[in-house]
Amino acid sequence: MCPRKPLMPMCKTLINKLRENTFLDKDEYRFLIENRSACAAYLFENARQVRDRVYGRKVFIRGLIEISNHCKNNCFYCGIRCANGKIQRYRLYENDILAAVKRGYGIGFRTFVLQGGEDAYYTDEVLCRIIGRIKADHPDCAVTLSLGERSFESYKRLRNAGADRYLLRHETANKAHYKKLHPPQMSFENRVRCLRDLKALGYQTGAGFMVGSPYQTVDDLAGEFAFLKALEPEMVGIGPFVAHCDTPFRDQAGGTAELTLFMLGLIRLTLPHVLLPATTALATVDGKGHENGMNAGTNVIMPNLTPKRERAKYTLYNNKANTGAESAEGLTLLKEQMRRTGYEIVVGRGDFIP
Repeated sequence: MCPRKPLMPMCKTLINKLRENTFLDKDEYRFLIENRSACAAYLFENARQVRDRVYGRKVFIRGLIEISNHCKNNCFYCGIRCANGKIQRYRLYENDILAAVKRGYGIGFRTFVLQGGEDAYYTDEVLCRIIGRIKADHPDCAVTLSLGERSFESYKRLRNAGADRYLLRHETANKAHYKKLHPPQMSFENRVRCLRDLKALGYQTGAGFMVGSPYQTVDDLAGEFAFLKALEPEMVGIGPFVAHCDTPFRDQAGGTAELTLFMLGLIRLTLPHVLLPATTALATVDGKGHENGMNAGTNVIMPNLTPKRERAKYTLYNNKANTGAESAEGLTLLKEQMRRTGYEIVVGRGDFIP
């Protein structure tokens, strides 16, 4: 029987190959994921170097405004799913949103993310008026939307109104896995159609997926990179799956920070210029999620600007972090966290660098 080759040299060879070519075969990604304990430090070292070459040690902040927890969808993993009768619903109206933007601008934010469930109240007319007001009041700012699946014409109207970016996680690149996470009324094909429409319309487009979601395999994770490479999004948001007590997945094990961080490092080498956040979900399961995320190659953080009276109601998952450095009020604390680890939070739109 031939002796097995040491893992570390093999992993280093693949990481070097990924850094040089920005892509690997699926089997090669799977090998790295399965043997990540042998090479995580080397991956993170390379991910930091690639990130620093493009963006330096700058951290871009986005003011997150969660405008509604009403949603027509019934995703099996999500706490604001329409079938959850225990949640206290809320909705922010135009003046609420504009007030949050004004407050955030004064703190130092120059990108605002309007995120919410698929709430029928927010017609194109309503959203275009809000986007127009934000742009008129703060022309030096970027507006990012994260409001789910819409038609091409709807995305076009919002883009023409001034929206700069759109975040829409695909959640998984495996169609069969997608069906296990969503009801029959939702389709993988439509989610992909939306992402392609957004790219075609010139949005800085964000995709993303959960790490450790129910029924996910290492093969599923390895398959994410071909999907991302083909789409070429300007942003990728990933985070560990965290169960919500009022969903069908309430008893499912959560994803880990360790695997999420490794996937972040792989994404940075696969898409060297991507805007890559250290997400709230990562900070929820890892008290040093921001710092560890930066160590793995991220360069974006999204503190919460949602009015405090509503913030705790946007419960996508249990124990969602929304205070301290995860809140806009904690920006001073966040700046100090980043300074201690050698990074600088900058005031600016923080656009994608091609």
